[in-house]
Amino acid sequence: MPRPKRLLHATELATISPPGTLLETEHIAKVLTARGKNLYLVALPTASPELDVKKQGPTETAPGTLLVELQPQFRSTIWMKRGTFVVVNTAASDARDNKLDGDIINIVRDEKAWRKMVYWPPEFAKVEKSWDQNSDEEESNVGKLPPSDSEEDN
Repeated sequence: MPRPKRLLHATELATISPPGTLLETEHIAKVLTARGKNLYLVALPTASPELDVKKQGPTETAPGTLLVELQPQFRSTIWMKRGTFVVVNTAASDARDNKLDGDIINIVRDEKAWRKMVYWPPEFAKVEKSWDQNSDEEESNVGKLPPSDSEEDN
């Protein structure tokens, strides 16, 4: 039997508005890949020195990335894809004896509202997707015939 819709709507409403402030152990991160059931590899905006000093073995994550777990309230409720922004809490990572570095405590849904907050990292600034204006200076050969023999002789 599926979960009641009222729980789904309550979870959605909780993630739409950004909090006023973030704690010192909370970081905004970008989802890189899904690593298993409810496990995600996320990238921090900058390499935090307190997080990079952690264990670095052959199976561990690269510096600046964390392996985090999705909280149970979001499981099978809100789906994430690569490039989604999340709020990660790393407070409980020291008490754990496993490879997890933190928990996903919030998912950025209304990115426009979140970007206006003072704690939004400048490294995650919105990138305009447009072609390069300087490429117009060079003459394009698309749709043109190759030069004739008479033009090459001159």
